[in-house]
Amino acid sequence: QVQLVESGGGLVQAGGSLRLSCAASGIIRSINIMRWYRQTPGKQRELVATITSGDSTNYADSVKGRFTISRDNGKDTVYLLMNSLKPEDTAVYYCKYWDPRVGEYWGKGTLVTVSS
Repeated sequence: QVQLVESGGGLVQAGGSLRLSCAASGIIRSINIMRWYRQTPGKQRELVATITSGDSTNYADSVKGRFTISRDNGKDTVYLLMNSLKPEDTAVYYCKYWDPRVGEYWGKGTLVTVSS
């Protein structure tokens, strides 16, 4: 099993920055994919960014050029650096782990609030 704990959320003014962290523990396979999602009340969970164990990355169009996903394999931690934040980035941010043997696991989320 895999446990994920997100941190780093909070309140920030528009134009500001935050860095989210997702610490993974348990049985972490060398081949895996980590993703950040976000969700606001009444809406579906939205994929924000993806990073593979080979460090390939992908981003939603809405965050391209502003958000950067990265990972520290030595710490089994994935980060989401969010710059130029907008009020519409306000959401609960979740990380998700996937590997081909155990499937997917979710963290409990961290709230990001961007004030205008």
